[in-house]
Amino acid sequence: MEVITRDIISVSLVLFSVIDILGSIPIIISMKKKGIKIESKKASIAACLIMILFLYAGEEILKLFHVDLASFAVAGSIIIFLIGIEMILGIHLFREEPDSKSSSIVPIAFPLIAGAGTLTTILSLKSEFNNINIFLGIIINILLVFLVLHFSDFIERKLGNSGAEVLRKVFGIILLAISIRLFKENIYG
Repeated sequence: MEVITRDIISVSLVLFSVIDILGSIPIIISMKKKGIKIESKKASIAACLIMILFLYAGEEILKLFHVDLASFAVAGSIIIFLIGIEMILGIHLFREEPDSKSSSIVPIAFPLIAGAGTLTTILSLKSEFNNINIFLGIIINILLVFLVLHFSDFIERKLGNSGAEVLRKVFGIILLAISIRLFKENIYG
């Protein structure tokens, strides 16, 4: 039981770092200022469905391209490493602020929450954790995403810009360490 709980916590923290919903608060606030209506419930459900679909069908998609899970985990570790660098240095390698005003699902659920980094991480985690632990980690994170989206104005006021930036950098360092571990564990297949 202790190992299962520890695995769920580990998966949840990894996904929390990659999704970086707290670090996305400035983007969310900016979208609101542009008149984009953010529907917390719809965006959270859509992101959850994308992540769960990729958890269970992602390997089959890889098989279509003749890519094994260890190779994908190594590639994923490189992406996670770059996301960590992005978070620490404050540069934007993968995300740009969305321009669309048509829907909050497309820019929020995908690619902001369930983007390339998140989907890569989910498949990379499969090399180390059971699907049920990853599934529960996804659910925990979607609940956190929903709360952050729903209370984004309040959180932004309480954290302030510097508080959000500190969290972003701390989770960036954690991601770097995780990416190096994933790389070492999967490099030889």
